[in-house]
Amino acid sequence: MKVIVQQLQLAHGVGTVSRAVSSRSTLAVLSNILIKTDEGRLRLSATNLELGISAWIGAKVQDEGGLTVPARTFVDLVSNLPNEEVTLTVDERTQSLNVKCGTLNTDIKGISAEEFPPMPSPDLEEAIPLNIENFKEQIQQVVFAASTDDARPNLTGVHMYFNGNTLEMAATDGYRISIAKSVMAQKVPQNFEALVPARALSELSRIAVDGDETLMIAFPSGRGQVIFHLKDAELVSQLIEGSFPNYSAIIPPSFKTRTVLSTAQLLKACKQTEIIAREGSYIAKLDIQPDDGKETGPQLEISARSEQTGSSEVMVDASVDGVPLLISFNIRYLREALEVIKTPNVVLETNAVHTPGLLRPVGDENFTHIIMPINTAR
Repeated sequence: MKVIVQQLQLAHGVGTVSRAVSSRSTLAVLSNILIKTDEGRLRLSATNLELGISAWIGAKVQDEGGLTVPARTFVDLVSNLPNEEVTLTVDERTQSLNVKCGTLNTDIKGISAEEFPPMPSPDLEEAIPLNIENFKEQIQQVVFAASTDDARPNLTGVHMYFNGNTLEMAATDGYRISIAKSVMAQKVPQNFEALVPARALSELSRIAVDGDETLMIAFPSGRGQVIFHLKDAELVSQLIEGSFPNYSAIIPPSFKTRTVLSTAQLLKACKQTEIIAREGSYIAKLDIQPDDGKETGPQLEISARSEQTGSSEVMVDASVDGVPLLISFNIRYLREALEVIKTPNVVLETNAVHTPGLLRPVGDENFTHIIMPINTAR
């Protein structure tokens, strides 16, 4: 193989795929990046057998071929090359990659491309088109709520439900649930659901660029995989086996108190309170008071106390309908949900001290966040 590429494009491609490199596998080839010519372009791929990413970059292909090289060495080398043309040449006899750029001439020992696990190709005729910008927003609205505890693998994923022309995504760690909906450009032939690792969706959000053409999503039959296809990149992930909680049954059908607040003001108050609350398991109390005829009017007080750090109280202007309530939440959870809400105002709906609260944007029915209260009774 011999190809000539631009350093900036090579660095971008390597950066795209390197996050899928395995760091723990006993198979040496999984610590490598595949470099291979592919129909007039250069393909870069990496996989840990659960997540795989490929990227294609423009290249002047003089000889076909390929090789895998240690990811860490190649990433560090490429990132330190000057912004010039890079010549990559594979010596089949020694299984090494020669890199020439400017005054640099480096040889890297590799492993045959034949030993690299095959990456599946999507059937684009059966793939579902999604708007990249809308899908990335959905991802950001739910992935933060997924669990990071591998002991409960079904909660480390994002539940995707394709229903007609609607895509509903949900994630939970057992203490909160984020639900986001969007309308797709076309209907699916048959309704179905899938549980996709949250990490895979986070990586997809990172490599998908706004302004790109439509993203295609495919679920190869019988493979237990999902493939996301972009113009110059593909991401393949194993699906998570197991059932996802019936989150619709957790959402209260009605609420006794409805509190409308400025999203920016509430977010700022949460960040201020978190400074103290993080020293005490992130517990914060929300004192919701409707208009009781006094001069103060309706208001929300957020407070936190830590034996090590001190205490904090902050008042937030609010419009409150219903009964007063003193309820405790994890303030970090509340802050993370507010950070993905884009509307000027947000509504917090509550019932009682031991029942879930609901947070959603005012004027946007496509996002819902359920947060479980914390029992502070001693």
